[in-house]
Amino acid sequence: MDVFREAYRTNPVKTNNGTTQSTTQRAYTALREAIITGAIPPGERLKVEELKGSLSTGASPVREALSLLTSDQLVERRDQRGFRAASMNRQQFEEILKLRCQLEEWALGDSIKAADRAWEDKLVLAHHHMAKATGQPSDVAEPLHKNFHMALLSGCGSPILLRFCDQLYDLNIRYRYLAVRSKSYETRNVAGEHQGILDAAVNGDVDSATSKLTEHYQNTGLFLAELLDLS
Repeated sequence: MDVFREAYRTNPVKTNNGTTQSTTQRAYTALREAIITGAIPPGERLKVEELKGSLSTGASPVREALSLLTSDQLVERRDQRGFRAASMNRQQFEEILKLRCQLEEWALGDSIKAADRAWEDKLVLAHHHMAKATGQPSDVAEPLHKNFHMALLSGCGSPILLRFCDQLYDLNIRYRYLAVRSKSYETRNVAGEHQGILDAAVNGDVDSATSKLTEHYQNTGLFLAELLDLS
């Protein structure tokens, strides 16, 4: 479990409003990062006593963090057998992909229909920062990538829908980290796909933007197909 000790130690202890993060929040953040990136493999047992040492914290913050991650569907709690990192399989991925495409098409369409200058500026800036981070380590690039995708949806006017999309993003990203390991993934023009989505959104073309977004996700699914045979 030492794989995420550094993430826990260096994780900022200040929240956006300037308050100090609790030990539970810090443990949650470190564990979440390790599970999402695959540093903690799917199905691996998460023993509280071991995590206490790796995270240099007490048992209560670890248990609370694991409970939060269970709600996020990133950890599974098994009666009398403790916690494990959530499993990954083809059926789950296909369900996540289907839901993302449907919900994000809806959210993006509504965002474009309600577009104003503030939303457009936010979207263009998010894309700019994401593009600048190309080639940077995942802990730098990934938050900016998520920020762009969520900025696309941010004008939909539905906080509940945005929360669902946010959670599906995090569930999906575990699979995307697998896709990036594929050699053929390197031949894919991801930057071009992002640019196409941005251009269509800014131009107010709902059909093109939603179609390009869905294709963007389905392209990742094709790369995963060569890595996963878990059906």
